[in-house]
Amino acid sequence: MKPAEPCVQNRFRSALQSVRRTRVTETCGRVVQVIGLVIESEGPVAAVGEVCRIQSTRRSETTLAEVVGFRNHHLLLMPLGELHGIHPGCEVIATGGPMRLAVGSGLKGRVLDGLGKPIDDLGAIVAEHTVGLNLLPPHPLKRQRIHHVFQTGIKAIDTFTPCGCGQRLGIFAGSGVGKSTLLGMMASHAEADVNVIALIGERGREVREFLERDLDAVGRAKSVVIVATSNEPALHRVKGAFLALAIAEHFRDAGQNVLLMMDSVTRLAMAQREIGVFFFDTATTVCYTPS
Repeated sequence: MKPAEPCVQNRFRSALQSVRRTRVTETCGRVVQVIGLVIESEGPVAAVGEVCRIQSTRRSETTLAEVVGFRNHHLLLMPLGELHGIHPGCEVIATGGPMRLAVGSGLKGRVLDGLGKPIDDLGAIVAEHTVGLNLLPPHPLKRQRIHHVFQTGIKAIDTFTPCGCGQRLGIFAGSGVGKSTLLGMMASHAEADVNVIALIGERGREVREFLERDLDAVGRAKSVVIVATSNEPALHRVKGAFLALAIAEHFRDAGQNVLLMMDSVTRLAMAQREIGVFFFDTATTVCYTPS
């Protein structure tokens, strides 16, 4: 017999992984109370970081929530969507794992929300792989050193504050002075193969202005835009930031040159602090973000 072709082997491995992730049984619990953005439920058996589905008899949609802690043998969950319609007795179903995202070349040119769902009315996203959002940082002794200059395409930056491949650069300025315009210029003219742009905590009006005014057709075609506006729950905004990191790391591992831009890291820290305040995190009370 001839050996199986590589594409057939990859499909078999993908199918085998899907079978292993499939849960034959579901563990369920019930909502006990809701205080602020914290949902307390009696059961199911779930670990911190695991995503659960909350089903209500008063609404057709299912609310996703993540386990963030425990109290008196009860689960503490924070919603990834709206709380409207959730009442005591709602069924809480454990999914068996943390949130995962479908990634691939089909993400280029698309606009996603903080949970990876397309919001640009261009249909479903065709993806080749799935990745988790809880990725570990690389080992400090295995990180690559910065040797090559990264061309942003903006002469003022490339001349006075040149960047290297793998370097992080902060842009600090007041409101209305051109930070979003600068990001749009870099998305269009930088030597990156893929741009991953995370708009965390932005106003809805500012998101549309950025897409239609600051980001031209060239930049839009090679960009993945993740939008988690200020009206979304805090955990939704945090997940949007980690979603952008997961997408950027996927394209990096595929051998492509990636430019990751986030507007803004300040609002990400504010969302993390909001989560910490709800759970009486001691560090948060003195302005540190939760661990």
